[in-house]
Amino acid sequence: MPTDQFPSDFEAAPSHVRRWWPAGVAAALLVGVIAFGAATGGDSGDSTPTTTIASGPTTTTTTTVPTLARTLKAGVQGPDVRRLQQRLKDLAFDPNLIDGDFGYNTTQSVWAFEKLVLKTPRKKVTGSITPESWQLMQQDNLIVPRRPQAPTESHVEIYLPEQVLVVFKKGKPILVTHISTGTGEDWCEEVTIDPGEQGNPGTEPLKKGICGNAVTPGGFYYFYNRKSGTRQSKLGTMWNPVYFNGGIAVHGAAQVPNAPASHGCVRIPMHVSEYFQTLVAYGDRVYVFDGVKEPEQYGAPVPPADKPDPNYTTTTSSTSTTSTVVQTTTTMKQKTTTTLPPPVPTATTSTVAQVPASSLP
Repeated sequence: MPTDQFPSDFEAAPSHVRRWWPAGVAAALLVGVIAFGAATGGDSGDSTPTTTIASGPTTTTTTTVPTLARTLKAGVQGPDVRRLQQRLKDLAFDPNLIDGDFGYNTTQSVWAFEKLVLKTPRKKVTGSITPESWQLMQQDNLIVPRRPQAPTESHVEIYLPEQVLVVFKKGKPILVTHISTGTGEDWCEEVTIDPGEQGNPGTEPLKKGICGNAVTPGGFYYFYNRKSGTRQSKLGTMWNPVYFNGGIAVHGAAQVPNAPASHGCVRIPMHVSEYFQTLVAYGDRVYVFDGVKEPEQYGAPVPPADKPDPNYTTTTSSTSTTSTVVQTTTTMKQKTTTTLPPPVPTATTSTVAQVPASSLP
């Protein structure tokens, strides 16, 4: 009933009733509107249960996010998977496509989240997100640098026990990615080395048999060179490599399993390698944590030297006294950048405060 229309016996009502009649009618109308909105679910059209999460410890601003009604893992699809992928992206764990399909790239991102944020040992990761871990994921500032006083605006921290790499810019993570590094095993293989790669100063690809040790040494280094496209080196095939320790580089690879698998390089997913070079610059510091000593305690040790494979033989064709080595080479169309001489960091070139590694439990 409009507040300016009164019942016929209004004048006969007590004075206090007449005085408060308009306010009472307005209150009744307000209650009715609220009840109607609650019954119809409002205008959002989203009936998904939600929970309110504080956006920060010192602010009163809140955001409302849908709760997770099931455990998400490889193979599942749906809007909740799309929300997970977007949240991973927001936190710098790049799952590649935001398509609602929990595929291998999303699994790799979840591995990194489990290992670095949930502190799950590498061998026990599940690649899944539970309702509980989804709630933790709503927090900000989950990843903080172990070297907040790094001398370069951007720096990289590589955690060998967790098999995770983080790019920090001004102390904030701009990329957190799963990696695969050196196995620590001895190996002997026939390799092809492109011109300009370590071990081939010539102008043609070189094929040879070598033996080495698949180690990614702990220490602190600088990015000193990068190349584009596919490169063949004595450590294997690399995509868009960025070098920081001799022939050891951060590079894209088709296979980045949940275990060390390389000859010493730092493998990253292919979709990450497409833009990784834009995140780092010549001279950016690289800290490699091996879980035994602090990087500064090692200095900048070079990778183990390789040696010729004593059992390697080439195909030959012989005449009475001459043996000719027959070697087939393949020239690949590649785009390379100018190789800059690497800096030679030592343990005394820069003093970096050592602080405990930290991230929220």
